[in-house]
Amino acid sequence: MKHVDIYTDGACHGNPGPGGWGAVLVYAGREKELSGGEAHTTNNRMELQGVIAALSALKEPCEVTLTSDSRYVVEAINEKWVYGWRERGWRKADKSPALNVDLWEILLPLLEKHRVTFVWVKGHAGHPFNERCDRLATSYAARFETPDGV
Repeated sequence: MKHVDIYTDGACHGNPGPGGWGAVLVYAGREKELSGGEAHTTNNRMELQGVIAALSALKEPCEVTLTSDSRYVVEAINEKWVYGWRERGWRKADKSPALNVDLWEILLPLLEKHRVTFVWVKGHAGHPFNERCDRLATSYAARFETPDGV
């Protein structure tokens, strides 16, 4: 299996508000940038979208180290919370509805296709790839802003 390092970040100007995501894929010394966004979204949705887009860009099953500053995404996977939510009909342990189910339902099959290790990194702490993904995400989100601010 090929090994790919993936870095992702999501951003939202207001929450909800205009948002963007950025991803950098690194394989065999080559780098590929991806970005996207939505006019009205949340930060957590953008974090998930970045992960989904990056994993979807892989043309074959890969071993992946995915680094993100999103505790929401990383802990939901590493602590296996998302699997419990799914088993309970997309309900959290306190019986409240899980959020972003549509995106989790896209992400989970990608995690079955690839062997992914999630790594959390502190955001805005100088990690070069995290900072780069943040610039991609915030730049994309800015495309949706209106002259009066948001």
